[in-house]
Amino acid sequence: MSEVVSYELKDNIGVISVNNPPVNALAQSVRSGILQAVQASQNDESKAIILRCEGRTFIAGADITEFGKPPKEPGLTEVLAAIENSSKPVIAAIHGTALGGGFEVTLACHYRCAIETAKVGLPEVKLGLLPGAGGTQRVPRIAGVKFALEMMTKGNPIAVGKALDVGLIDQIIDGNEINQNAVEYAKNLVESSAPLKRIRDIEINGSDLESGFFDQARKQLAKRARGQIAQDRIVSCIEAAVNLPIDKGLERERELFRELVMSPESASMRHIFFSERQAAKIEGLAKATPLRSINKVAIIGGGTMGGGIAMCFANVGIPVVMLEVNDEALERGLGIVKKNYNITVQKGRLAADQMDKRLELISGTTNYEHIADVDMVIEAVFENLDLKKEIFTKLDGVCKPGAILATNTSYQDVDAIAEATARPEDVVGMHFFSPANVMKLLEVVRGEKTADDVLATVMQVGKRIKKVCALSRVCYGFIGNRMLSGYGREAQMLLLDGCTPAQVDGALENFGMAMGPLAMGDLAGLDVGYKARQALTNLPDDPKLYRMGTLLVEMGRYGQKTGSGYYKYDPETRKRMSDPEVESLIVEEAEKLEIDRREISDEEILARCFYPLINEGAKILEEGIAQRASDIDVVYIYGYAFPVAKGGPMHYADTVGVKKVYEKICEFRDRYGEEYWSPAPLLKRLAEEEKSFAQWDKERSGV
Repeated sequence: MSEVVSYELKDNIGVISVNNPPVNALAQSVRSGILQAVQASQNDESKAIILRCEGRTFIAGADITEFGKPPKEPGLTEVLAAIENSSKPVIAAIHGTALGGGFEVTLACHYRCAIETAKVGLPEVKLGLLPGAGGTQRVPRIAGVKFALEMMTKGNPIAVGKALDVGLIDQIIDGNEINQNAVEYAKNLVESSAPLKRIRDIEINGSDLESGFFDQARKQLAKRARGQIAQDRIVSCIEAAVNLPIDKGLERERELFRELVMSPESASMRHIFFSERQAAKIEGLAKATPLRSINKVAIIGGGTMGGGIAMCFANVGIPVVMLEVNDEALERGLGIVKKNYNITVQKGRLAADQMDKRLELISGTTNYEHIADVDMVIEAVFENLDLKKEIFTKLDGVCKPGAILATNTSYQDVDAIAEATARPEDVVGMHFFSPANVMKLLEVVRGEKTADDVLATVMQVGKRIKKVCALSRVCYGFIGNRMLSGYGREAQMLLLDGCTPAQVDGALENFGMAMGPLAMGDLAGLDVGYKARQALTNLPDDPKLYRMGTLLVEMGRYGQKTGSGYYKYDPETRKRMSDPEVESLIVEEAEKLEIDRREISDEEILARCFYPLINEGAKILEEGIAQRASDIDVVYIYGYAFPVAKGGPMHYADTVGVKKVYEKICEFRDRYGEEYWSPAPLLKRLAEEEKSFAQWDKERSGV
């Protein structure tokens, strides 16, 4: 049929086989091959047709490299129509995952069988899209409206047992001989004269839906959308499935799919999809670089961070030893871990026996000699360089040759820590984000002498513990925290210039940030930033700088933990409320500093908070701290809750226009001074050449 699709007769069963590694994506050659095979089967001796795949998975989705490009014939709708209108039953035989367009192919089939370990799903929402080949019309008909809505707006794969319960598949078959068992299933259907079951012929009964169901669904989804629009369009498609004939519903689906494909939100989410995979690649590192074996890990420090890191390893079956200074601290640390697991069990996300197995993998000690046999050590004590150097000197003396010595520092100099050992090539930064067992980002920090095999191993370990890794060179704060200072600085400056805390946070939350910077400060504890600033020696001598944060701490208002910070907090619910006392204090301080307060637009709030991120990101790129602009976007999406629908700060700059960003920074420089608003040389160069950060990435990589 084509290079990637074959067709053969096995007795009286036609077998269509797709072989398009690595995931059998629905490229044009696959679509064409399936169409030709179905057409050929209509005129041969077959009584039924099986659609199956070679390799490790069924069709795992569309070829997203085709999105935004002129369509290539045949379109998927034409292929599905041929399957659905076949005069002989077409049976999908599913193994691995049938996702997105791949699952929609199975829904056009008359029957679906799957092995026990298979999963099915429609994850398009995670790319800012909706199922565009009938999924929004067929799933509600077979599995019900409410199930379809949840399945498509969450986008998570469904285990085959659940899929069987709701009717998405018809039969579970033994996976040991999937090809033979699928043929036997097809023969049984033929022998029993099974009808041609077309999902399109099922009528939806919407009478059991509550009044206003779809409007309520839109409101609930909007609360968590954070700038994404696909969820809203999915509701519209399912509503069309209930209210319109299927062909009209399919027209509505295609219309809204085309809208989403061309939307900036989906473009941003597809950018992150590719960027996440690119971030795992280290420039100049040979693919054949050997990996060190990591079978046992030690964590130094049993606090919240250390416990969370220990959980990351136990969750994937890697034994962990947690080391603390004394028995009391150790018991407290192990208790934190157990408490966290218990919460997960209570929420129904983990079975009790699974928790027990993971806890068995985590042991504790107060003796460095007990970690002499581990393959990797991760130090996770508080941010004190002298203490970290002292710990690494001890590790150097006790750990076996070849053990990787990692520091979880957020700010400190990894090279200075490495100098405390006689093996700096084994030292690397592994910056987890809190809570470490939840947050997906892992900043891998490459020291001046870090060995290539250490880097390659740490990136592989990061993937193994289900983290998204991004590489950074050594500088204060690495990528994410270094960029963050201007964001927090301007949030406070905006207060003195005319904003209330609610206005600053509101503008950023409406943009899609999970929480505004002032509310985030209250959550983390304003005293934490206060203490960090006290340790800095290079801050400008400016009475306006961090004025409000400093005053609030000195008043004993540390944020949520004291019931007040920039906001007041309900002692029961911790719900934040605007505080007239703080707003009056801001006005008083502005008067003392002779600042003329004025009306400030949301547009200016966004520019003053986000453009420092972009400007510092440009400096980081020019210095070689980050490998790519897209890596910075990955750091901010997964580590700082930047909205994925905006694609990260550097992609956002490309969306706005790098030249416009540069010009606005120059405007702020003229208004507020060069001390805070000095354009990065790279930003200026790109603006003058009218290039984007994406183009800069491509030119550097030689694409």
